[in-house]
Amino acid sequence: MSRIGKQTIEIPQGVTVSVNDGLLSVTGPKGTLTRPVHPLVTINITDSAATVDVVNKEDKMERSLWGTFAAHLLNMVTGVSKGFTKKLEINGVGYRVAVQGKELKVEAGYSHPVLFPIPEGLTISTEKNLITIDGADKELVGKVASEIRAIRKPEPYKGKGIKYIDEVIRRKAGKTAKTA
Repeated sequence: MSRIGKQTIEIPQGVTVSVNDGLLSVTGPKGTLTRPVHPLVTINITDSAATVDVVNKEDKMERSLWGTFAAHLLNMVTGVSKGFTKKLEINGVGYRVAVQGKELKVEAGYSHPVLFPIPEGLTISTEKNLITIDGADKELVGKVASEIRAIRKPEPYKGKGIKYIDEVIRRKAGKTAKTA
């Protein structure tokens, strides 16, 4: 039995969940999210709660789909009601970041600034050396955060680069001079 799949998902006030033609749609104050539903999964919706179920609870494939779609539904409901946020920090002399229209301009030690396009449905804001990514889609927020971090990963000697705000960089000792 799937522990996550068995849980009922509370639907907050102002959020609507519907399933039409194999497409799950969740609408709320932060926007609308849609996702195709696997044919083996059924989603039962009442006034203030939703449950996910499968036909054969003993089949391994269906059990994994059961928990996966329950987690997807919970993330979609949370996203359209509260939203998701990731914060990145940029460290290094001369490293800067700024939002220019629909692009994020990152100056991270290269000979040219890197222009990162901001996807539809996300808002990116900068303040000094912090980058804040907000959006309703948890997958998209995490993907964009990892792509921005990949522009200049933090290095272990001085800690320069782009890192998550709560990430701990394991530091290495540099070379030591030989005593003769």
